[in-house]
Amino acid sequence: MRSLPASTTSSPLSRRRVLADELRRDRLTWLVYLQMGCFGYFLYCFGPTVSLLRDEQGISRTLSGLHATALATGSLLGALVITPVVRRRGRGLVMWSGLVVLCLGILLYIATDVLALTLSGALLGSLGAAFIALPAPAVLSDHHGKAGASAVTEATAVAAGIGTVAPLIVGLTVAVGLGWRAAMLLVLPVVALLALFGRNVRYPKPTVAPIHQGGARRLPAVYWIGWGVVTAGIAVEFCMILWTADILRARFDLSSAVASAGVTAVVAGMCIGRIAGGRLALSIALDRLLYGALAVCGAGFAAFWLTTWAPLAILALLVCGLGIALFYPIGVARAIVASDGRPDLAVARVGLGVALASGGGPFVLGALADQIGIHGAFLVVPALLVFSALGVRFGAPRTAAALAPTA
Repeated sequence: MRSLPASTTSSPLSRRRVLADELRRDRLTWLVYLQMGCFGYFLYCFGPTVSLLRDEQGISRTLSGLHATALATGSLLGALVITPVVRRRGRGLVMWSGLVVLCLGILLYIATDVLALTLSGALLGSLGAAFIALPAPAVLSDHHGKAGASAVTEATAVAAGIGTVAPLIVGLTVAVGLGWRAAMLLVLPVVALLALFGRNVRYPKPTVAPIHQGGARRLPAVYWIGWGVVTAGIAVEFCMILWTADILRARFDLSSAVASAGVTAVVAGMCIGRIAGGRLALSIALDRLLYGALAVCGAGFAAFWLTTWAPLAILALLVCGLGIALFYPIGVARAIVASDGRPDLAVARVGLGVALASGGGPFVLGALADQIGIHGAFLVVPALLVFSALGVRFGAPRTAAALAPTA
């Protein structure tokens, strides 16, 4: 690591400038950012289309909810197979294949209102999305070194930012008579343009620790503590995104339209938080940054849960999103550091946690809501935050030096 002139290290401000210089956004960086943007658009566009598709199919909410199950199943399958596929075929081919599979899934999803086919389209699209999102953190971490956490955070900011506008585009295409399918079809020409932009761009090769080294076949225990932190954080994210509209209707007597729009506050907060977090990750140790994110989310949730005034609740949701923003990117960066040189395997196992959390967290909250009401059931969220904080504390000792953003 290069030494710094005395004048460079003399103040925190100059230190931040040097660290910021280490994140060089080259063609590969922007390509991965935009690929993540396609993933974010699909994810946040998918949600509002399910209810519109349900009206066309004339099916119950239970059957319609199988589309979310198909989405989680695709993510789980992607997480299970991604490591050997990346090892054999390389990250670049896997991510481009993911975009192709995503487009095929979208075409199948919008082609008909037959339930079996729309479920298959959702699963296929989710599998393709997993092949984009899972290798991306490892690519950026290897490519940017010490600034890898910042690059990962920026990539997720792009995904969240583009995801923020996806529901608005769905509403716009429906309002002008084009239908919701037109909104999903926008992914296809964007992928074609990315293929032109990404010609001849080379991705860093996967790194795998030699199998003869002690413990190299297995991820260390400290990694699994970090895995629990990421999984709990993702559960918080999906609980807030999937159930916030219900509590806004039940507690504040808002209309379905206004309550659904209120969820945008969480996603917008995530976008803002990831933009800011990308800079903060260059100058603040990752554990400390994650503690801060947990505290911000906890404060926002407390205000949201206690208030009886709808405008304050919406503002509190924005604050929650600011904290939630860093759970995945910082959590996965910590997991990569703790993986003993096995970043692709580390990210693949995080993908399993994401699939479990996205289905399990909201399910537990919904089951509790049937028993004690939606307001009481939301206390699952602070319980998950406390669990995450404990995981950061007990998963930190062996990685503390590596997690410090030193130049």
